[in-house]
Amino acid sequence: MNRKIALVLGSDSDLPVAKEAFDALKSFGIEYEARVLSAHRTPDELASYASALRENGFAAVIAFAGMAAHLAGAIAARTTLPVIAVPCRGTNAAGIHSVFDGLDALLSSVQMPPGVPVATTAVNGGTNAALLAVQIIGVFDKDIAAALAAKKADMAKKVLEKDAGLK
Repeated sequence: MNRKIALVLGSDSDLPVAKEAFDALKSFGIEYEARVLSAHRTPDELASYASALRENGFAAVIAFAGMAAHLAGAIAARTTLPVIAVPCRGTNAAGIHSVFDGLDALLSSVQMPPGVPVATTAVNGGTNAALLAVQIIGVFDKDIAAALAAKKADMAKKVLEKDAGLK
């Protein structure tokens, strides 16, 4: 099983959310490649990139997009790899958030037609998208599965420590 994840950002304004995914993937030693490609502004380049993902050794794709958020679906239409959408809070050129505050991107991400599956995280859910990609790799990679189990055990330990601190 390949240990490489493609991360595609619809815009560089999605970079703060993607950085969470970068950090999570690094913590598991997972290789990744990040690109900025738009479903609307660079459709030919996106189609070419998405069509070659499997032959280029990727195990899964994470797509970060705000507003109309057609990116994950456009990628899923061109590959048989698992695609994970991260709906992002959209911003305009002035950096002002969309009036829908990410709901538009969320709804666009989860409304895929039959035959074009896309897993979707919470709005700005970069960390969970990366962890889902790691879990996909962990299905076939025992070392990654063990690292995931250790991370979950550590998270449980921290919660129990906080619980004990309240008593």
